[in-house]
Amino acid sequence: MAAKQKILIVDDDNNIAELISLYLIKECFEAKIVNDGEEALSVFSVYKPNLVLLDLMLPGIDGYQVCRELRKNSQVPIIMLSAKGEIFDKVLGLELGADDYMIKPFDSKELVARVKAVLRRYQPAAGSYAAGMEQQGEYVEYEDLVINLTNYSVLYKGETIEMPPKELELLYFLASSPNQVFTREQLLDHIWGYEYIGDTRTVDVHIKRLREKIKDHERWGISTVWGIGYKFELKRG
Repeated sequence: MAAKQKILIVDDDNNIAELISLYLIKECFEAKIVNDGEEALSVFSVYKPNLVLLDLMLPGIDGYQVCRELRKNSQVPIIMLSAKGEIFDKVLGLELGADDYMIKPFDSKELVARVKAVLRRYQPAAGSYAAGMEQQGEYVEYEDLVINLTNYSVLYKGETIEMPPKELELLYFLASSPNQVFTREQLLDHIWGYEYIGDTRTVDVHIKRLREKIKDHERWGISTVWGIGYKFELKRG
């Protein structure tokens, strides 16, 4: 019997946390509740969750700082929960490494659906690929770069690069159509879906994070097409 996936719920409102927990347990997840940021950081390494539901307005260390600290050593998916619906708050959360952002109040069924969607896309690439290992499934390959969408792994210069699902999907989508220019709206629609209520700056944030992990190569790179969007450019050697 497969082990249940574990969700760490970080929220100082115990009523909301308990409600979320009940819905998750009903869907065969294991859930653990903590009520502040410091406890979340101390519990994280012991509990080893598959995903973190992180409220932003926490006593002591707020959700932004918790996310920043977790991202120093882990790429576990994080869904931020907040009553703040401003674009600035969403973009800041995504810049810090969150994979999704939900505004309170939210429908518990939608939250569970998003948890499942993120977990389907995320499989930690724990060094399972070595340079030269044969790739299988759906992937694109360039010199010093292999992006595998089947097992959500990225191999860059012989090293496995960990990245959240949306970053990998964005990189894969661009690299699958080299030299084709996509607008921010097209990328937002394809990667996040038409139902996603967001801002095109979400795309810019993810491109910035990709560039920090995958540096431009002499043969290829992620290029900005000013006033339009982005493309995965193949360079003439």
